[in-house]
Amino acid sequence: MAKLTVSDLDVKSKKVLIRVDFNVPIKGGVIGNDNRMVAALPTINYVTENGGKAILFSHLGRIKTEDDKKELSLRPVAEHLAELLNKPVTFVPETRGAQLEDAINNMEDGDVLVVENTRFEDLDGKKESGNDPELGKYWASLGDVFVNDAFGTAHRSHASNVGISEAMKAEGKKAAAGYLLEKEIQFLGNAVDDPKTPFVAILGGAKVSDKIGVINHLLGKADKVIVGGGMTYTFYAAKGIKIGNSLVEEDKIELAKEIMEKAGDKLVLPVDNVVATEFNNDAPSQVAEGDIPDGYMALDIGPKSVQLFKDTLADAKTVVWNGPMGVFEMSNFAKGTLEVGKFLGTLSDATTIVGGGDSTAAVQQLGVADKLTHISTGGGASLEYLEGKTLPGIAAVSDK
Repeated sequence: MAKLTVSDLDVKSKKVLIRVDFNVPIKGGVIGNDNRMVAALPTINYVTENGGKAILFSHLGRIKTEDDKKELSLRPVAEHLAELLNKPVTFVPETRGAQLEDAINNMEDGDVLVVENTRFEDLDGKKESGNDPELGKYWASLGDVFVNDAFGTAHRSHASNVGISEAMKAEGKKAAAGYLLEKEIQFLGNAVDDPKTPFVAILGGAKVSDKIGVINHLLGKADKVIVGGGMTYTFYAAKGIKIGNSLVEEDKIELAKEIMEKAGDKLVLPVDNVVATEFNNDAPSQVAEGDIPDGYMALDIGPKSVQLFKDTLADAKTVVWNGPMGVFEMSNFAKGTLEVGKFLGTLSDATTIVGGGDSTAAVQQLGVADKLTHISTGGGASLEYLEGKTLPGIAAVSDK
């Protein structure tokens, strides 16, 4: 069923509540990376250019103590947003009450307002992240229509996404998807449910346990599933390959065996690894084929694996990549991840989709981001989508 989108709404003179994902890295009031903010601009601009009043909700970090509030106010985010939009943005340092209500009632058509961090509501009994129905209802009462554009939290049932949607719909008002959410549904959904073949998935990261659901789901859909990163060595252990001091989930070895039996030749594992004696960027390293020597740990895929992965990807028409091939945060062990990213940028007639923090960082670092079809803004959300799960934030949007 197609979802209602922001383009389907008449927003003129309406108070449009927009859930954005402005959960950006901030240190000392300075924003480290504003990609998520930039990604939300088309939806905000659509509302303001069509005479709507844009009222933005977002969370920022986790709020457990009063002290967290000082560090995690959305004020610097609102100030940065004003620069991005090149227009004034009103910031309200409250999540409810007269000050917020007055500020909203005083808005002119085309104005933008940012509400304080929705997770400030978590201090008093996790009202935001526990999806407190009263809070969702209160926030919904502040607007005429709701637009969810926060894919990064679509896998969570919070008051600011699901709560507002449900309360709006109960009142006969509309809840729509913003452009970013619409794009994520379109690309990730099509990739998994209706891919052009051959369809190759690349899964990296440390733990098999984080990706079991995704591996199992994609083995039923993809032509090949390439595995890299720390979870490789649990598969190695299951195959009887020696892994030295490499990362392993002992309690998942049996599961890895089952996955390999089910997968047959669909599962592609590294054939060589860059190994070192310690988890340190400056540790002397060497390439090991097959068994990993005692006293060594694998920290990246080796050159033959890079070639094997490129060969596997060469004729792909759809590629989904989530997770690094090695310890990407250490420059000496980032090569495998960067080589894969660079190669994806050359697949001009394939649909290439990247999701997850490290993979996204890799393609941006390489400058190939614009050569890829889609870069997902959600880590956990894109993973659950790839697992075939229904995401509550998307389910709560009105159907057309």
